[in-house]
Amino acid sequence: MEVGDLSEGAVVKLATERKHLTNIIKMVAYQAESDLLAFLRPHYARSDEEGRTLLHELFHAAADIEVTDTELRLTICPLSSPHRTLAVQALCQTLTETATVFPGSRLTMRFAIRPRPQTGLAFPGPRPRPAPLAAPSTAT
Repeated sequence: MEVGDLSEGAVVKLATERKHLTNIIKMVAYQAESDLLAFLRPHYARSDEEGRTLLHELFHAAADIEVTDTELRLTICPLSSPHRTLAVQALCQTLTETATVFPGSRLTMRFAIRPRPQTGLAFPGPRPRPAPLAAPSTAT
């Protein structure tokens, strides 16, 4: 039985060159992800079990991009848990130390994690300490 017999619509077959190009892009992306995992491994104890999942969360994380005269700064929002955020923060430091230049520019790439807010409705921050009581005067 042929594929055309199973489908009502026309079967789309990619040209061989297009399929090769698609496969090359997939292999390069997988290799880049593997290289990031190698950078992450010393900082994340569960990298063998959860490393790629952590990287996928990182790839989907919100971030701010700031361009200066000499730098391209990427500040990533904290991840789902503090231990993952700490691991990614170490990865950011490692990537920043490579002093990678953004392709087609002279901008050095800098990576960082945005600090978590210290106050909020659930934790409004430290309470002000009451002033110490004055000692009663013993004047007679």
